[in-house]
Amino acid sequence: MQPPDLSNAYALNGAEDCQRLYADWAQSYDTDFAAGMDYRLPAETAAAFLRAGPLAGPVLDVGAGTGLLAAALRAMGHEGAIDALDLSDAMLAQAGSKGLYRRLTKADVTQPLPMSGYTGIVSSGTFTHGHVGPEALPNLIAAALPGAVFALSINAAVWDDLGFDPAFRALGTITDLDRSEVAIYGQAAQARDPAHATDTALIVTFRKS
Repeated sequence: MQPPDLSNAYALNGAEDCQRLYADWAQSYDTDFAAGMDYRLPAETAAAFLRAGPLAGPVLDVGAGTGLLAAALRAMGHEGAIDALDLSDAMLAQAGSKGLYRRLTKADVTQPLPMSGYTGIVSSGTFTHGHVGPEALPNLIAAALPGAVFALSINAAVWDDLGFDPAFRALGTITDLDRSEVAIYGQAAQARDPAHATDTALIVTFRKS
């Protein structure tokens, strides 16, 4: 049986679909997808977060998956507490096995979150086709302290289609909004999945005012 791929992930429709797919994908995700596609987005998001300003206090990793973003933050020298939030029990189990997180929480980011008090919020690969749209942004803002730094990756192909630009403008509680476009995958993706090899994402950074 072949593991799931991007076409499966991008075709998700709702929370139950998401949980089924990632239950099947969790154990092979790092070796099959991340390594096979030279998945660079977690490292790009981590670097953007750390450039956005020094901070102390806990960081929430939204849509943490198997912990690739947290691993990138640690590799780049971030030593503070990181909490993981994801909808998939199976992905959280993989993340928890790496010893990167203070706490693991299963939750739907499109609903009010059962946590708060964060000085940083990061997310890589969650705001994309078939996953999460701008409706989650107010919930992330509510979980953050004033002055908190955000770094969120948003698949470039859904930025306009899902209305992220007006959603950010409507928030009214953020400052220092910036965005940069990055490649999601490296050269290995050309042979593995040419249909998605040149996909890009927008890394959006800002602060809660």
